[in-house]
This record gives sequence, C-alpha cells and structure tokens, in this order.
Amino acid sequence: MLSKNKIKYIHSLELKKNRREEQAFIAEGSKLVGDMLGHFHCKMLLGTKEWLNMMPVQAEEVIEVSADELAKVSLQKAPQEVLAVFKQPSYPMDTKVLSHSLCLALDNVQDPGNVGTIIRLADWFGIEHVFCSLGTVDVYNPKTVQATMGALARIKVYYIDLLQLIHSVKDIPIYGTFLDGDDIYKKKLFDHGLIIMGNEGNGISKEVEQLVNERLLIPNYPKGRMTSESLNVAMATGIICAEFRRRQA
Repeated sequence: MLSKNKIKYIHSLELKKNRREEQAFIAEGSKLVGDMLGHFHCKMLLGTKEWLNMMPVQAEEVIEVSADELAKVSLQKAPQEVLAVFKQPSYPMDTKVLSHSLCLALDNVQDPGNVGTIIRLADWFGIEHVFCSLGTVDVYNPKTVQATMGALARIKVYYIDLLQLIHSVKDIPIYGTFLDGDDIYKKKLFDHGLIIMGNEGNGISKEVEQLVNERLLIPNYPKGRMTSESLNVAMATGIICAEFRRRQA
C-alpha cells in the first residue's frame, strides 16, 4: 500500500533544497529506471505488478502499486509503469581529465531540458565529464533527469566555480562560441580541453569569456543571409561535439 507519507516524500523531491537534503532524485519510466538501476543505489521503487514481474529489482524498498496509485505520485502527465528514487552519486573531482580528454562546461545554463539534452549528447559523443557552474540548473531536477534518457548513468556531472576550475588547469584549450570567433569548420581543433556552453539568453559570462583561449564560430549558411539571432544551446552543443569527433574519426 502506498502511504500518504511516501507520496508526500516523493513530491517533496521536486524541490532542489529537498533533493539536496535527502541526496536523492526521481526517475520515471521503464527504460530510464532500467538504465539507472545498474548505476545508482535505489532507495525506493514503485512499480506495477506487470513491471515487477518482468524486471528483477534490487532496492531498499519495493512497493507494488496500481496504475491509479502511480498516477497519484507521478510527476509525469502520462505515468509509465515505474517510478524510482535514487541516491545522488558523489564523484571525486579530477581536473586532470581535461589534459587528455574532451570535456564540457555549462555556464549558468538554466533550462532543465537543455541540460538534460546536453548530457545525452555528451554520452552520444563519448564525453564523460560535464562541469557545471554553480548557477546552472540542478542536474537532478526531474525534468533534467527525464531529458537525459538514461545518459546520466554514464556521465559524471560536477558542480564547481568555473573560474576556479579554469585557473586550476594549465596550458589546455578552453573553447567557447562567439560571433567574432573562428569558423569551427576551418579551425584546428584539439582532442582534449574544455568546451564551454553559455546561458540561453546571455551566452558565456564575461568573467569566463576572458579565460577562453580558443574562440569558435558556428557559421550560418549562406554567409550574409538574414537568419535567426542564435542557436539553442543544446543544438549548438550537438554541432560542436559532432565536429570535434568528426576530426578525430
């Protein structure tokens, strides 16, 4: 039986302060929960009888629920058989990865869907480390978790002062996109370093921009044609990552 206290607890995890206090987050849906189960400690799992019979589960607490009960607790418009509460992971910070692999940094990216999509892109292009500024939306926001489509299980996400991070590393490429940057399709690109993606409305912050040593431009086509002012940050991330990996193929 699903108690009112458990429903209240799950709904409380919609708020960042409660997620931080409980060190927990929510995931919903068979594929997403299935991807997460092998990577994160599961504190509580709510599943329909059919789903539980189909999927062997290791969790602190497993509760069989009806479709109606799941609808009461779900944060989704269309609940999907299972909801799980996972413990947030804690990854040791290792800035040495920047000297031998390609990493992403998010500078105050605010939209949960954008952050989730960027993590999914990182997973697709084999970028295993994403550094987020302290002003970037919480990666464990339920909307962000859903948007990762399970990629969160394979990508290490850190929250850190980006200025401090960049100052702590020496002699590595720090990439950013700007309207006065060099055409990404013509510029030499390295196989390591940090690609910084900026805020949806303001781009990369002025303080971080001063530390960028490799300025890139994603050109529009044809040159000189009137076009949109800018690209969505997740879309831009996909284009940039694809070009880096194309060069390394």
